[in-house]
Amino acid sequence: MQSSIVKKVLMALSGIFLMIFLLQHLSINLTSLIPDNGKTFNTISHFMGYNPLVQFVLQPILIFGVFFHFIMGLVLEYENRAARKQKYVYSNTRSSWISRNMIITGLVILSFLMLHFYDFWVPEIQYKYIDHGIHNSSKYFHELQEKFHGQTLRTILYCVSFILLGLHLNHGLSSSAQSVGAVKKENGRIRLLANIYSISITSGFIIVALYHYFV
Repeated sequence: MQSSIVKKVLMALSGIFLMIFLLQHLSINLTSLIPDNGKTFNTISHFMGYNPLVQFVLQPILIFGVFFHFIMGLVLEYENRAARKQKYVYSNTRSSWISRNMIITGLVILSFLMLHFYDFWVPEIQYKYIDHGIHNSSKYFHELQEKFHGQTLRTILYCVSFILLGLHLNHGLSSSAQSVGAVKKENGRIRLLANIYSISITSGFIIVALYHYFV
């Protein structure tokens, strides 16, 4: 029991860490909507791409946090299933679909992250460390537009993934608050916070994707 509680707390803390990162990531992406031909977005992206603290300290921590969160999720799901003498009859419970399928939405989001890494992170690593490209601080906005403009399938995949991400975050924020002891049980305030946060993250990323698809 003690081991299970520790794992749930670690799962919650890693989730909260990733939620904070998503706010930061969205805030940077939203600067690409500023009508300055990408100048602000390029400046911030170049700083994030070449600052040693970000690249060699924060980025490895972030990657570790992502995989730790999903691996811990799989471990807890396996332990929960193994501990059940028989499957719950979900039709007789008040649990929501998303709470029963967090592992499914989590795996879909992980697949989406692999696509996101392939689209943006891998080319950046190749450009900087394999091809030894020059410090081109004006390339980021163009690359973002190139990935979405007229790319219908990719844009749809991103938007669907953002919706699933929002559902995952909505339940995850509430359960994380309970796991770390911030609240004893779900209440109206934490539910409101979860709704505001998840809707903001989902709508923000979708707006960015659609903007660069159409513009």
